[in-house]
Amino acid sequence: MMMQATLPAYDRRKLTPGIVHIGLGNFHRAHLAVYMDDLFAMGSNHDWAIIGAGVRAPDARMRDALKAQDYLSTVIELDPTGRSARRIGSMIDFLPVEPDNACLIAAMTRPEIRIVSLTVTEGGYFVDSTGQFDAAAPEIVADGANPTRPATAFGAIVAALRARRAAGTQPFTVMSCDNLPGNGKVARDAVVGTARLSDPDLAAWIDQTVAFPNAMVDRITPATGPRELAIAAEFGLANDPVPVTCEPFRQWVLEDTFPAGRPAWDKVGVTFTPHVHAFETMKIRILNGGHALIAYPGGLKGIHFVHEAMADPLICAFLDAVETREILPIVPPVPGQDLMDYKALILHRFSNPDVADTERRLCLDGSNRQPKFIVPSIRDALAAGHKAEGLTLLCALWCRYCYGLTEAGETIAPNDPNWDALQARAQDARANPAAWIEMDQVYGDLAQNADFVARFAQALAFVWENGVDAALTRYIGT
Repeated sequence: MMMQATLPAYDRRKLTPGIVHIGLGNFHRAHLAVYMDDLFAMGSNHDWAIIGAGVRAPDARMRDALKAQDYLSTVIELDPTGRSARRIGSMIDFLPVEPDNACLIAAMTRPEIRIVSLTVTEGGYFVDSTGQFDAAAPEIVADGANPTRPATAFGAIVAALRARRAAGTQPFTVMSCDNLPGNGKVARDAVVGTARLSDPDLAAWIDQTVAFPNAMVDRITPATGPRELAIAAEFGLANDPVPVTCEPFRQWVLEDTFPAGRPAWDKVGVTFTPHVHAFETMKIRILNGGHALIAYPGGLKGIHFVHEAMADPLICAFLDAVETREILPIVPPVPGQDLMDYKALILHRFSNPDVADTERRLCLDGSNRQPKFIVPSIRDALAAGHKAEGLTLLCALWCRYCYGLTEAGETIAPNDPNWDALQARAQDARANPAAWIEMDQVYGDLAQNADFVARFAQALAFVWENGVDAALTRYIGT
């Protein structure tokens, strides 16, 4: 008997919009959209439905796919004890994707829109090598020169806020749902920085008036491929081209800063706290840093799935050792959380075989992820007088991965927006390891730390001469 997906437990015809969400990838549809679906099923907050939006050409394909199924998203939870599927109905429209974002700006100008939320990826906020907003990025410069026809999400937000201020309409809250340290501040810097290029007075008003709550978000959502499509077919949804699979676990920790109002998310498991930064530091250092710790040794060894990497005794032991020795001691205390228990939860989640997350996805975009998820831990460890040998070895493994060949000699396909530059660096670093650490956009001034550079050089040389397993074994045994 074919399994069936559950349908929304409410009348979608009675929903009215309150949120515009930019970036309809897998994570959003398995996270914010699910929380809203849960809330609507309780019979309340039906004036907070989501209007979807995108600012990139590929977003148009997602719009076409979702529009064809009345904007319903399939979300399949991959619990090893039993899969379940549901059709999420919290989005009621998806705006046309246009080069000048006219429809998006018009939608965000509507008074009933009280929140504009974003999942535009870690690399989508135009952050430079110092961690600051890059007002010189070509796309941002273009929006500054053409503020009425912006191409970026931030330019569109600025245009909508300009129109709302002119009309005397209360500004919406801008809510980042991306996996970034201080994502509210990062979003504020991007919006205010973009506005400053064309209208400094408007920029000052946004900075003083618009709320940008910080948030910590968490749910593992693999990319959709043939396997995920086949799973959807098991639930009678073979015609859905964009199903989402995800782990059962989800978490959302949020600052309660919503002057224009918000849904009653506290009723569906969202944690509201002024200590979001502590939660996000815990998650970014332990979970996202942990992903990197298993990604690059697994990628070099030709391991395909994350749970297979966790089944490799050396990779799992390396992850546990680095987390315990180097990361947990520098993670600040988190209210109500035991860090050892949280680490154990992370190892359990990584080991879920039904999620079938891939090593390649974890290896993706290291040039954006390493500065956010690994380098801060290295800095803190060094500042505390530690050597950070495991994290330094991880840097060497990333460098070795970017060389472009697995240990078996198989070509690693480009897996980073900056792949060509990274590969050239990795090739130079084989003879001159310091060339890797001299990437200012990743390591900043760590190239000036002679001890760190020397340890990196030793680690990289050992990996090249002796292989991944030997390098992991040496670290684990220290």
